[in-house]
Amino acid sequence: MDMYIMQGGSRRECELKIFEKYKKPFQILSEKEIRIGGFLGIGSKSAVEVAFYFTPVVQNKNPLVYNYQGSPPASWSVSEEGRNRQYSALHSDLLEEEKRKVLAAAGKDYDKIAAGGKETSQQILDSLKEIKEKIEAGGKKNSHPSFTAAAEILRNNDFSENYINEMVNRLRGELPVDSLDDFNIVQDRLLEWIGESISICKEEIPRRKPKIMVLIGPTGIGKTTTISKIAAIYGIETDETAAIDVRMITIDVFRIGAKEQLESICNIMQIPVSSIGDKQNLRKEIAIHSEDTDLFLIDTFGNSPKDASKIGEMKDILDGAGRGAEFHLVISAATKASDIEDIMRQFEPFNYKSIILTKMDETDRIGNIISALALKKKSVSFITTGQTIPVDIKRASVVNFLINLDGFKVDREKIEKRFPTAEADQFKWR
Repeated sequence: MDMYIMQGGSRRECELKIFEKYKKPFQILSEKEIRIGGFLGIGSKSAVEVAFYFTPVVQNKNPLVYNYQGSPPASWSVSEEGRNRQYSALHSDLLEEEKRKVLAAAGKDYDKIAAGGKETSQQILDSLKEIKEKIEAGGKKNSHPSFTAAAEILRNNDFSENYINEMVNRLRGELPVDSLDDFNIVQDRLLEWIGESISICKEEIPRRKPKIMVLIGPTGIGKTTTISKIAAIYGIETDETAAIDVRMITIDVFRIGAKEQLESICNIMQIPVSSIGDKQNLRKEIAIHSEDTDLFLIDTFGNSPKDASKIGEMKDILDGAGRGAEFHLVISAATKASDIEDIMRQFEPFNYKSIILTKMDETDRIGNIISALALKKKSVSFITTGQTIPVDIKRASVVNFLINLDGFKVDREKIEKRFPTAEADQFKWR
């Protein structure tokens, strides 16, 4: 006896396939549930697989009608009349199953409709029309021109393609068609989502004295100027803020004029500064002045993010700052998105707390930095917008990013309510 296999959505579907293909009597030996389709199990659907064999043909003047409670009997007639009656019965039964599926897709109960004595044909036609309208509405939404416009405005701001795709998919999933028809609504929602993707580093209360803040980053992005601005806003008393005891340290003993540049700035601000070239002396310098210093600011030499040996050398020196040292990675806002991601990845061994964004005034596109920050899940602490000390620096805020996006109609009052900031309080020592 030869055994054969057939797969289908149900046992009865398998039986119909066997009957249509072979046109001769058969007997089901076994059946089991299986999963078919998809990729690596993803997207597969349930099905049935039956094992069967063919039974001997027996002529009978009175063709048997197929028994749906079991498999066809061995004496199943193969007369034309019998085949037609069996096929019609089986087809009718499968049709009833399809009716159930259609009504279920429309959220309706076939059994209740049938029990109520109602005609199901019109109900099914209505349900099919309802499903068709939903499919057409979904197709209209998926091809809505607002998606193209949204992608374009994000692309014009130098957002990464991954970031753009995520935003457009979110629009597709969360906004109804009538909202998509009004691009002002689309822009407002995009601004809100962009704002939500920006993480701001909050100033924490120092657990112990002193606080040690280290600035790291590539060459030529303004680390020395930035650290001087931070020294000024904390170390020089103003009407709004009281000064704290700040001490500057530079480990940039290799670059010509670096030490002299920082000493000149610190002399003007009357802030003490020292130059250290190794781990032991850095540890000693911090230990000696810990009692009379609130904040140590450590300036570092610039590194190419591709120069792993130089980064390793700098990390070895900075180990002298101790485990409590707080690292901030300085990046220029004018850097390409792909380069920003490389820089952030190469400096990860320092476990930096946040990003300090410099040269914000030198670019009209900031989607690159927002995309990279969101991808790496990093916060931003300060933004600088020029060379003047200490004027051209501010604590980062979501609002400051959103108002610098190009092509958006920004309702500043609205976004300030959504993302409140405490500008007057931003440099108070806590």
